[in-house]
Amino acid sequence: MLSEKLLKELNDQIKYEQFSANYYLAMAAHCAAQDFNGFANFFMVQAQEEQFHAMKFFNFINEVGGRVLISALDEPKNEYTSLEEIFTLALEHEKFVTRRIYTLMDMAVEEKEHATISFLNWFIDEQVEEEASMSDILTKVRRLGEKGEGIYHLDNELAQRTFTPPAK
Repeated sequence: MLSEKLLKELNDQIKYEQFSANYYLAMAAHCAAQDFNGFANFFMVQAQEEQFHAMKFFNFINEVGGRVLISALDEPKNEYTSLEEIFTLALEHEKFVTRRIYTLMDMAVEEKEHATISFLNWFIDEQVEEEASMSDILTKVRRLGEKGEGIYHLDNELAQRTFTPPAK
């Protein structure tokens, strides 16, 4: 049985995952408005992933007999000055989410909540991938700048991204 403290933090994580989806949709909207449709697609897929993550927490809480509580979301930033700013903020945001997941894991370990530990291991692996992806694209954007053939090709590459929910 989840402690009240751990249950509250897991419920809060649903909110953070939902906020992440909104944050990435705002980034997608900005990219689309700048005719970077591949970058917009990248962030729309990212938003789908975050929604999936929120539902994983939702379902887990229900499976272990907890009560899901949904809370209000803050408004995400909607205006950006550059692709570099967007990916810098996206990387910072993923690092924030990683710290949240680590805090949840620390709590689960402290409480010897083995089901939660097992559940959170998936998210720890996922965050390694999330940070690496944002960092990689940020490096490319910095190298290429925001004009020219290189950024055009990167935009086309990101347009190919799709969301396929993991089997587990």
